[in-house]
Amino acid sequence: MLDRIEWAVGQVQSIVQARPGAQELVCLVGNDLVPALAYTDLVGELVIGDQVWLNQRALSLNLGTGGQALVVAPFTDHSDLAAAADTGSAANHSTQPAPTNPCTTANHSVHPTPVDTAITANHSTQPAPPATPSDLARGTNPASGTDPASNTDSGYLVKARYTPLQVAVRGVDSPHSPHHQIMQQADSLEGMPVVTADLHSSLPAICAGALASNPTLRVAYVMLDAAALPAAYSRTIHQLRQAEMLTAVITAGQAYGGDYEAVSVHSALLAARHVVQADLAVVAQGPGNLGSHTPWGFSGLAVGEAINAIALLQGKPIGCLRVSGADPRPRHYGLSHHSMTSYGKVALAPADLVLPILTGQLAELGGPIRTAVLELTKPKGRHNLVKVSTDGLLAVLGGLSQQGIGLSTMGRSLADDPAAFLAAAAAGRHAAALASGGVADTANNRD
Repeated sequence: MLDRIEWAVGQVQSIVQARPGAQELVCLVGNDLVPALAYTDLVGELVIGDQVWLNQRALSLNLGTGGQALVVAPFTDHSDLAAAADTGSAANHSTQPAPTNPCTTANHSVHPTPVDTAITANHSTQPAPPATPSDLARGTNPASGTDPASNTDSGYLVKARYTPLQVAVRGVDSPHSPHHQIMQQADSLEGMPVVTADLHSSLPAICAGALASNPTLRVAYVMLDAAALPAAYSRTIHQLRQAEMLTAVITAGQAYGGDYEAVSVHSALLAARHVVQADLAVVAQGPGNLGSHTPWGFSGLAVGEAINAIALLQGKPIGCLRVSGADPRPRHYGLSHHSMTSYGKVALAPADLVLPILTGQLAELGGPIRTAVLELTKPKGRHNLVKVSTDGLLAVLGGLSQQGIGLSTMGRSLADDPAAFLAAAAAGRHAAALASGGVADTANNRD
């Protein structure tokens, strides 16, 4: 659960320290002097007298490390804009356009407009009183005015930490969470199958493949922080929730905005099993996979690390292969080098690697993919090669559009690159079989 950013307007009173890329400041907010940090690569060099937008939530939470307001942007009010229009130069050294709803700072006080008031509802623009020893002893949060003895929804984690738009969230594994006792005791996934996928675009196909096999399954999505951080950025998540294909979204690490917020992928997985009571989970980064055309420089490596976490927690890791019959880049055609590296080098624990049985016009593509996957099973026992039929899955995937769920990977649709989505749906089908009490026929699937 997100806590809204606490906005304020401050005036730079002094520059305490400057280093490459950052300035440590003292700013006047209302009648209070507050410490602040500006990232000069983002907001430019500031001088005494400049007015700035501040995100001061961490300061109000009385954090130790990071207990500073953060400069979001130089502030320009309407009079500054008028002066800039008359003189042809921006007043107060600001190069930023005026905010849509600027505050005024007459008499050094902060007066939010109605829109600003809505943004900061129930959150004062003044720093919270410092925590006393007795406050800290019983875990009171002075910023929220709540005490865990009377309100179990207090207590915060900070994500997108130390960035100007860092956010405070109520964590599922926070000491103040109503789920804290469960999370404190949880240390096993109890064999829950977990599908890992390189690309966010695989998520709807995995869910579709699983639910086509067993519509009663509770499916949780663990969103990693390797790509987009806000879960709200994903149209796919919204569409899957609208279609009731996802039971819960858990944002792990620095990612935020899920139904539950977790510190790590490990605690996110445990929350999926013991808080959400999911039957299976899908682990993938959010939208925006980052690659560099180098062997190790891509964000999808996180799925190999997720395999290790799943195995450590006694879950059943299932690797969704990234395949394509339409990608013009040789490194991603057939079986992507992302899968070869993530599962072949980063994943130290064994997983079921799901090989989709491609038929018809895609049969020719299946041979090279199978040959590449076999390399991932060497030495014997490292990974299990599990061949899964794709019969009927194309129709299942085609039906997603009727539920308002789009399929697109690297700008290609289901019609453009059916193999990519069939591989993901096959992984979901295999996970559903395990979650429903089935046993993978590994003896017949090994080559």
